[in-house]
Amino acid sequence: MAKQSVLPRWRGFNLLGAFVMSSPGRFEEEDFQIVSDLGFDFVRLPLNYMFWINHNDPFDINEEKISCVDQAVRWGEKYGVHVNVAFHRGPGYSVAGDRVEPFDLWRDKEALDAFKLHWATFAKRYKGYDNKKVSFDLLNEPADVSPERHAHVMRAAVKAIHEQDPERLIVLDGLRYGNIPLADLGDLAADHVAQSCRAYIPHGVTHYKAEWVRGSKTFPEPAWPGGYEGDVLWDREALEKHYGGWAAMAENYGFGVHCGEGGCHNRTPHDVVLKWLDDVLDILKGYNIGYALWNLEGSFGILDSGRDDVDYEDYRGHKLDRQMLNVLLKY
Repeated sequence: MAKQSVLPRWRGFNLLGAFVMSSPGRFEEEDFQIVSDLGFDFVRLPLNYMFWINHNDPFDINEEKISCVDQAVRWGEKYGVHVNVAFHRGPGYSVAGDRVEPFDLWRDKEALDAFKLHWATFAKRYKGYDNKKVSFDLLNEPADVSPERHAHVMRAAVKAIHEQDPERLIVLDGLRYGNIPLADLGDLAADHVAQSCRAYIPHGVTHYKAEWVRGSKTFPEPAWPGGYEGDVLWDREALEKHYGGWAAMAENYGFGVHCGEGGCHNRTPHDVVLKWLDDVLDILKGYNIGYALWNLEGSFGILDSGRDDVDYEDYRGHKLDRQMLNVLLKY
């Protein structure tokens, strides 16, 4: 069976302190403590570049405003947690609909120039940090872009980073919201570049009644096995085939692969979530692919998830979903 064999099988969570402009713009040391104390070793920081520019000008970077990321990196080092610095919104693109970008990363040279400037800034800032401690995820969930346009942008950004820090580990999300491997970039595997998949299949299970997903309120009642992705019913065999494609790509090209996001929104019945999660994580482990739940705290997380069908346990002032945690810890 094909497996990825380049990256450690990091396991952990996304921390959303600087995700959208309504976020606090900072991270909390307690989250790093909790991640470490519960036995995990990875956090992904989905970032919004608007937090560190002046006057809405994507070329006017205020490096003092990146200090919240600096602090997160230091806490990661302190608690033995790998920190993946990820752009959820980069100049010219975000999968989120909270802002309309002034230009298009896939088509406008100005946007690409800004994108390269931001990543070169981060590369200079964290040069010297070992790849075991810090990695870069260039752009969250590219969608509605051709492989050719996507490859042009990613190659340019990789070059801009490696001109500042030739050894930096870089992660590229798959196409179609992180679900399609990037075999066309196979040559980059030899240049400290890895790839990131997602654990959001089938959507009818993972995003049932998620208010930000069009049509989610009309999804059928979730079940597992048997959840819907479009008009197609999924089961474990289908998931094995899907992630097997990632493992085959990893082995064929020598890519590292990690699953940067995954989980189920809190409207999916808890028993369905646990059965689906157990299958997904078992499959990922079989392919030696690590994972990060979309959040630690919140509707996809193990803390304060707001579910009405869970017997929560008190934990450091939070409501802990012990059953979900136990599934995670199995893998």
